[in-house]
Amino acid sequence: MAKKSEEKIEQKPQNTQQINILGQYIKDVSFEAPNTPALFKEMKKAPEVSVNVDLQASKQEEDIYEVTLHVRTEAKIDDKVCFLCEVTYGALSKVICDPKVLEPILLIEIPRMLFPFVRNIIGDMTRESGFPPLWINPIDFVGMYNQRAEQLAKRAKEEAKA
Repeated sequence: MAKKSEEKIEQKPQNTQQINILGQYIKDVSFEAPNTPALFKEMKKAPEVSVNVDLQASKQEEDIYEVTLHVRTEAKIDDKVCFLCEVTYGALSKVICDPKVLEPILLIEIPRMLFPFVRNIIGDMTRESGFPPLWINPIDFVGMYNQRAEQLAKRAKEEAKA
């Protein structure tokens, strides 16, 4: 008879990184179309659209952070404003991770999760206001993060010289 050998299975430590969205919400929203309805009669070409994005993250309590994604869009034809749309969308998130990766999680990963909701709000608001829906292109949050890090490093270097 063959002897059954008992093997000990070692428990490897599990990844302790945890990201939970506890709640998400519209924090502020604004839509202005100052030149309607006259603008609808004059529109002969597509408007030029600019999109500006800002991110903020703040600690609320132990392992709980608020991340807000602020998107401002403006559409113009020549010098006339077609519409101005601003959305600040927030999330309350529980983040447990290595402190080295906390900032990228707050400024890259969580905004990636929020972006589709902001995009839909903007698209719906523009469509409901009589304009073609504005479906903004995906945002490069990694690029934004790297650009911000470069600016902070440059500023710190300049301050050290002074």
